[in-house]
Amino acid sequence: MRSRLLIAVVGIFLCFSLTAVSAGADEVVVYTSLDQVFSQPILEDFEKDTGIKVKAVYDVEATKTTGLVNRLIAEKNRPQADVFWNSEVGRTLVLKEKEVLAPYHPKNAASIPSHFKDDQGYWTGFAARCRVLIYNTDMLSPDELPSSIFELTDPRWKGKVTMAYPLFGTTATHVAALYAELGREKTEDYLKDLKDNDVVIVDGNSTTRDIVVRGEVPIGFTDTDDANVAISKGQPVEMMYPDKDGLGTLFIPNTVALVKNSPNPEQGKQLIEYLLSREVEKKLAFSPSAQIPLRKDVEVPDHVPGPSAYKAMEVDYQDIADNLEESAEFCRDLFVR
Repeated sequence: MRSRLLIAVVGIFLCFSLTAVSAGADEVVVYTSLDQVFSQPILEDFEKDTGIKVKAVYDVEATKTTGLVNRLIAEKNRPQADVFWNSEVGRTLVLKEKEVLAPYHPKNAASIPSHFKDDQGYWTGFAARCRVLIYNTDMLSPDELPSSIFELTDPRWKGKVTMAYPLFGTTATHVAALYAELGREKTEDYLKDLKDNDVVIVDGNSTTRDIVVRGEVPIGFTDTDDANVAISKGQPVEMMYPDKDGLGTLFIPNTVALVKNSPNPEQGKQLIEYLLSREVEKKLAFSPSAQIPLRKDVEVPDHVPGPSAYKAMEVDYQDIADNLEESAEFCRDLFVR
């Protein structure tokens, strides 16, 4: 199973590498790992407002973020993209370390808290999500819920918890954050206990949501945007922010960065300024993804949580990036597919 997964990932990567994306003087190329259903309307609005045509390359759920990051690294000596819009932050920092990104200090970044941007200008965060537990309301009542993700290794949850494959996307980011906060030994013991408790591993956060919606398992790990899509449709699920009295929940901003030696840097800078505007944070907050603005003065709907709804995990994003490789290697061996 492991070899078939590696072959599939390599196949996707080769497809990316063989498909060149070129842009003209009035065009911009953006690679984005934010779900197309959420990112495409924003990019279409940019086209309408500026007249600059957007050529977008979207990610796939099974290799979330990782596929596009590998493509950017492969294209380093001949960049095809101008902008990388990442739905998380850890692998954006990996691209900085590999000198794939160029420094740029956007004007619209001035009002974004310093914790969510690189002081050298290599990336800037905006519109965030939280890691949450989604649960089926027909199967669990509020008083039956765990207060912590660490309770999910208890025998009462055996075979009743689902999680995305932790090599990709925000699940990989979450595991790397646990490495950074708890240390390698405690995190690996926790992951082993989850496996021994028959955690159900699926292809992505949206799949986690869907099998909880269908009642195949009562609870699972996902992100606020995936959970909000189901909740807004009236499906029998709710979400909870775990570990309010302990470690807290991981707060994950989108990040945007200029690609080094990109073919259209000026158009790329215009797109970055647009994505970092208050208007875009508002649009993402009012979209089905219900993303959380990083600025306090951006209007949001009632169902978008304020800081009192959760306790944010206090973790340095660089520490997450530093632990991605080790955590992925362990998870690859533990959760053989």
